[in-house]
Amino acid sequence: MSLVGKKAPSFVAPAVVNGDEIVENFSLEQYIGEKEVVFFFYPKDFTFVCPTEILAFQSKLAEFEKRNVAVVGISCDSEETHLAWLSTPKNQGGIEGVTYPLVADLAKTIANNYGVLAGDWEYNDEGELTFEGIPVAFRGTFLIDKKGVVRHETINDLPLGRNIDEMIRLVDALHHVEAHGEVCPANWSEGEEAMKATKEGVAEYLSAN
Repeated sequence: MSLVGKKAPSFVAPAVVNGDEIVENFSLEQYIGEKEVVFFFYPKDFTFVCPTEILAFQSKLAEFEKRNVAVVGISCDSEETHLAWLSTPKNQGGIEGVTYPLVADLAKTIANNYGVLAGDWEYNDEGELTFEGIPVAFRGTFLIDKKGVVRHETINDLPLGRNIDEMIRLVDALHHVEAHGEVCPANWSEGEEAMKATKEGVAEYLSAN
């Protein structure tokens, strides 16, 4: 079930912030009323596609920050594993230099609440609790507004890396909608013409494009 239009599930969990500090009670609630949040799940530390995405978010972090948007990553690893990976140089497969928070979801409850866990718990014929699937998170990405409401979500399968520039475009679209009361057509980018959400507005836009 999609979370778009609903309050983002709340949580309090350990995280590594600033690349080197473990905090025990991290929450997205700190951003409500202050910033939008791009909250993204990735499968696992010390893997292959994941560092490319995490480092790509870091390389674009200034673009998010100038839009007053926080970037927060999360996986089902522990905070100690996050810290070890953050302390490993890039040329050794690490993500040293990443400064935005990485949340630890070792119990997998956050991934489950956001609908991105790549499996589920079931009881077998003997009444034993088992896990069917893979106990990691899919590549879920959520854009959460200042009220704590999810405005966009995408969920990629494990081998499919995401496009960071597309998240910047969606942030720009959300800001345009909120600032101007217009809607953003297909492939809209910042600086391009949007349109009024009326029949006349659509007709005018289509005739001009």
